[in-house]
Amino acid sequence: MLVACATFLLLIAGALVTSNDAGLSVPDWPTSFGSLYKLPRMVGGVKFEHGHRMVAELVGLLTIILAVWTWRVDRRGWVRKLGIAALATVVAQGILGGITVLFYLPPAVSTAHATLAQTFFCIVVVLALVTGRGWTEAPRMELAESHRLPLTRLATVAAASVYVQLILGAGFRHSGIKLLPHLVSAIVVTTLVLWTITRVLASYGSVAALRRPAVVLMALLVTQLGLGFAAYLTRVQWGQDAVQPEMPMIVSTVAHVAVGALVLASAVVLAMQAWRHMGRAQENKAISPSHLRKAVNA
Repeated sequence: MLVACATFLLLIAGALVTSNDAGLSVPDWPTSFGSLYKLPRMVGGVKFEHGHRMVAELVGLLTIILAVWTWRVDRRGWVRKLGIAALATVVAQGILGGITVLFYLPPAVSTAHATLAQTFFCIVVVLALVTGRGWTEAPRMELAESHRLPLTRLATVAAASVYVQLILGAGFRHSGIKLLPHLVSAIVVTTLVLWTITRVLASYGSVAALRRPAVVLMALLVTQLGLGFAAYLTRVQWGQDAVQPEMPMIVSTVAHVAVGALVLASAVVLAMQAWRHMGRAQENKAISPSHLRKAVNA
């Protein structure tokens, strides 16, 4: 949970760099103005860019501790591998961040840097989820599924659509793609997420493991739509001729990025809970006697 919270702060720090056009305020990497340890004067864009690097170093250190700790104490092989994946991802993220500076913010690399940041955030959120008592000590339920499209698949598709939407948003912020794909994707994402939330609340509203992330996701989705409209007004409509980023644009854009990360994390948690409590029941259904008889007759 500590690493997840620190990563969320890192996402905000990165959004502050982009929103303030401070990406090249520190022109070298891995050093800062030629030094690995001296603190530069935290003025102008330097306070955003170097501050971002400082938070990133803290997250990297915490991730090393988390990966080693998980490998030593957790008996589940897939969780141990997830800890190693978190470490590999944060290393790759640092390298991508350096490349963006050395090659003067190429749109494709900057977009990949933002995308990998969201990926890493999801990994550490999942680690926080599956190492918590609510996961390790609570019994696994086998909830019945009566719909042709199982909730597990619907929730997974919804989470994947949010992920794609964040990629399109990162591409737009870094001037790699147009705004239209991001707007069209927002309609698709809203539809899928609302469909998933409605299914959960209508069919499994009494199951806290599913209801809670669904309610949180609903609140975050509404907030994100409002922030997206605010970011469009302040960035595209009102701020397109601004000489430098103005405060309304910075606040709305950073908030939009931050809440977007929370939307993705909540969607991933909901999908994980759906697979945990419904996946086994679907497997049993898939190999039920009626299915076996049909297979034999065929």
